[in-house]
Amino acid sequence: MIQFAEKNGSLIFNVKVVPRASQSGIVGEYDGNLRVRISAPPVDGTANGALIGLLAKHFGVAKSNIEIVAGHTSKTKQIRIDGVTAVQARNLIGG
Repeated sequence: MIQFAEKNGSLIFNVKVVPRASQSGIVGEYDGNLRVRISAPPVDGTANGALIGLLAKHFGVAKSNIEIVAGHTSKTKQIRIDGVTAVQARNLIGG
């Protein structure tokens, strides 16, 4: 199960990114993290930008509401989304 934390109106959780995938999308859960496939390569922040865009579209928020808090150069990243609750996230992800 994906571990969500709510703090000051923001949702915080970890994402396991698979860069250079054939197709971008949310795959499901992996070791307590949300697993996301990104078609962009992990070069010059391209994959990070694609991840933010994908999450913004999936959660229905502006890109400016999403921040990579930790793990900018790692495959496991900590994400903060403003304006989304854990209940909403579980409903949108299906878990």
